[in-house]
Amino acid sequence: MRKDFRYSTTIVYNTFPLPSLSQAQRETLEQHGWQIISAREMHPGKDIAWLYDPDIMPSNLRDAHRALDEFLERIYIGRSFKNDSERREHLLKLYAEMASVKEKEVASA
Repeated sequence: MRKDFRYSTTIVYNTFPLPSLSQAQRETLEQHGWQIISAREMHPGKDIAWLYDPDIMPSNLRDAHRALDEFLERIYIGRSFKNDSERREHLLKLYAEMASVKEKEVASA
C-alpha cells in the first residue's frame, strides 16, 4: 500500500472543514480556480511537476494561487493567517467542532 495521500469522495477533500459559503463566495472561488487553470495553460507542454516546482514555479501561477489562498483565508478568519501554525490550529478547531456535531447527530439518531 502506498503512503501518499489518497483522494476519494470521503477522504481528504470532503472531510476538510469548510465554512458555509454564500453564492457570491462560491462564484469568486470558482473564478480563482479558473484563473489558476488559465495560468497553467500559459505554459503549454509543462507538466504539473514542473509547474509546481518551488524553485521555478511561474510567477503568474504562484500569484493566482496566492490570490485564492488570501480570499479563502478571509472567508475563514477575515484576514490572512499569520503563519502555518495559526492556520493549522484554526482548521483543527473547526474539524473538532464538525466532528462534535456529527457525534451528536449519531447519538440522537
